[in-house]
Amino acid sequence: MNFTQNFTAVGDSLALSAIVALIPILYFFWALAIKRMKGHIAGLTTLLVALLVAVIAFKMPAGMAVMSASQGAAYGLLPIGWIIITSVFLYKLTVKTGQFDIIRNSVLSITEDRRLQALLVAFSFGAFLEGAAGFGAPVAISAALLVGLGFNPLYAAGICLIANTAPVAFGAIGIPIIAVEGPTGIPAMEISKMVGRQLPFLSAFIPFYLIVIMAGFKRALEVLPAILVSGLSFALTQYFSSNFMGPELPDILSALVSLFALTIFLKFWKPKTIFRFASEEETASTAAAEQLKEASHTGGEVFKAWSPFLILTLIISVWGIPAIKLALTGHYEGSNIILKGINSLGHMVTFAPEVPLLNNRVFNFAREAVPAVYKLEILGAAGTAILIAAVMTKYIVGMDWKDWCITFGETLNELKYPVLTIASVVGFAYVTNSSGMSTTLGMTLAKTGETLFPFFSPFLGWLGVFITGSDTSANLLFGNLQKITAESVGMNPILAVAANSSGGVTGKMISPQSIAVACAAVGLAGKESELFRFTIKHSLFLVVLVGIITFLQNSVLSWMVP
Repeated sequence: MNFTQNFTAVGDSLALSAIVALIPILYFFWALAIKRMKGHIAGLTTLLVALLVAVIAFKMPAGMAVMSASQGAAYGLLPIGWIIITSVFLYKLTVKTGQFDIIRNSVLSITEDRRLQALLVAFSFGAFLEGAAGFGAPVAISAALLVGLGFNPLYAAGICLIANTAPVAFGAIGIPIIAVEGPTGIPAMEISKMVGRQLPFLSAFIPFYLIVIMAGFKRALEVLPAILVSGLSFALTQYFSSNFMGPELPDILSALVSLFALTIFLKFWKPKTIFRFASEEETASTAAAEQLKEASHTGGEVFKAWSPFLILTLIISVWGIPAIKLALTGHYEGSNIILKGINSLGHMVTFAPEVPLLNNRVFNFAREAVPAVYKLEILGAAGTAILIAAVMTKYIVGMDWKDWCITFGETLNELKYPVLTIASVVGFAYVTNSSGMSTTLGMTLAKTGETLFPFFSPFLGWLGVFITGSDTSANLLFGNLQKITAESVGMNPILAVAANSSGGVTGKMISPQSIAVACAAVGLAGKESELFRFTIKHSLFLVVLVGIITFLQNSVLSWMVP
């Protein structure tokens, strides 16, 4: 049995169909923001609602809908869930062995100010991890680090999600932009240039916005010099690298420049007052800081404490190199002997079985069969790279295998509900895609017309990332629709496709997957509704900003389009 997506399935009307397609999304908003359900309950019930809408309203065969959900759940477990498990595990190893106390002391030696710690860890270090690995690793690791430094878990998770806005479009070695070249036919370099003429405005603004959220406008002005160093160094590097080097390195280079620039700047400049959260007892916090300072550590001890994360960064960076990634997944076809050996191993542990009842049986709006496989790349997954770093950490910190395994078991037990949440919401995303609900919503938004479409174009990307949890997936989902609509309304298609990616980054902080990942990393499993309520207003504000930028670039700033 085959299924052809019908975007006017409800009453032969695109508008009515779009209203019905919104039901699972509106339900999820209600479940988290109003009903405040636990994440796994909200995720599972939203998946059930999506299945009912797909089958009853969009006439998708029930078997196909269920198998589509299973495909999404599998992707939620590997690679996304695997990244969360290994990231939290690595962090717990450093805590259990006392190494994180030294890490905390080393950060405090740069600055005790919570505002500046957020810039260093959430903005710069998180952006580096986004550029190297993507998926959930940046938020998981940087949020855990902030909690270890003494941040409130909810604030740590929310700040890291918002900070992650700046690098998402160039995440995972530029995959979101490289991927959209295929369905659109627009060279990745051209899209990279355009995104690099949109996001730097956001990247320069995000550090200031973060501190305003944390401490208020007046206290943000107190550290304005540091904010400018952090944001402008990142934004300028992002512009130059994206426009003259390509989409692969903007995040990594921008993050490194920002991190080192701010660290060096703080050697010569200090804020007049040290900011701590209202919930912290200043005397106790100061005493703790003094105690850490008194317990001085040698350079070797600091290096040892940071080495798990340095090794993690190195391995993840290697994992992201295109040729090596091909070898790790068994797809390398070159002549390098070492890579051929890795390729043989990668081929043995990479599986792509067809999804029963679904593979090549769903036909999209172009009447093309959509392949459906369970993509299980065990060696090539970023989580495996993090696990290798965890194994190396065991030897560095002198931990025995028994304690190592006990810690891993504790991590699995702590994350059982967050991983269930992730699997269910990714299953929901796959059902909305396979049934045609996502494209129905996109086509409806594309009907806004010549005058308004440039403003609403980024909202398509925002919607795509909210549903799929990935800027790459949102680009693949709506990239070609953006191009076709732009050509029909007289908008430059390069600008529209870039706007999809730039708008998408603002949806990452409210994506059910991202919310679940962040809560899992900071021990807030079951509190996903609180984090969602924290981020939703910031997501809407930032996507409006991207809409304004795109609207202006389509009219008075059209000279910015390559």
